[in-house]
Amino acid sequence: MRHSWWRWLILVVVIVAVFIPSQAWLSKRISQYKSDYRTPLNPIIMVPGSSASQDRFDTLITQLRQETKVPHSVLKVKVMEDGQLSYTGSIKRGDNQPFIVIAFENNRDGYSNIVKQAAWLDLAFKDLAKTYRFNHFSALGHSNGGLALSLFMEDYLPKIKSVTADKLMTIATPYNMETDSTTEQTPILKDLINGRKNLPKKLVVYSVAGSETYSSDGTVPANSVNQGKYVFQNQVAHYTQITVTGDNTTHSDLPQNRQIVLLIRQYILQEVLPAKDRYTPPTKQSRNASSDPGETGLP
Repeated sequence: MRHSWWRWLILVVVIVAVFIPSQAWLSKRISQYKSDYRTPLNPIIMVPGSSASQDRFDTLITQLRQETKVPHSVLKVKVMEDGQLSYTGSIKRGDNQPFIVIAFENNRDGYSNIVKQAAWLDLAFKDLAKTYRFNHFSALGHSNGGLALSLFMEDYLPKIKSVTADKLMTIATPYNMETDSTTEQTPILKDLINGRKNLPKKLVVYSVAGSETYSSDGTVPANSVNQGKYVFQNQVAHYTQITVTGDNTTHSDLPQNRQIVLLIRQYILQEVLPAKDRYTPPTKQSRNASSDPGETGLP
């Protein structure tokens, strides 16, 4: 009887010794699977600039639909000042790369208002992530919309552990507001620089500027756009500045500028373009010869 009792005890000890490490291993594998798993749904979040409505990107979206031959769904979200959300459109079943436009009832300009817009963007984003259950996305912001997105990625996205940002493209975003100075830093630029350590480390960022007069797109100084390098360089996985020149490079025309449409197709939609349409970053040698290593240009 005593020997039988010992045999049972040894058996229990062996089972526990095998079970506990197995459970730990299984739990670790499940956690790793969850962290590595990327949902098929990978929306493109679009945020317009000041004074623009949720219809700001309609022309751009029409161009992208025609050129890519993909009928991307369009969902528009308007965030009211009281935090209420108004939805227009829908995401069609099977569309893994829909366009989601997030706009604001209070779309006025100004530093304090852009800070509020980043908070409203967070409200909309959380509701979208909860409803559609995606765990990664890319984003596109025009003008001050790029500022709202940048603040969101520093101040709010790190608190949403279940979602990561893949790519961010900002178009004519005035990181230093209206100033043309390369030494003076406005409050919003200081805030962005102070919070840059919170940016997603795997994020890939493209900052696109228009050059109507070589120093401005007619509204935003090129130097202001270029100050984004102090926010993103050495903080994210990759940061690229691109300047487009030629036709339709005024501030309001840039979202539907032909060169920018191609950049969106190549980098945000990750479409394989013909060689003649594909943007190729300058070589390391040509960057080293430039006075601004981060800035590149398109003809």
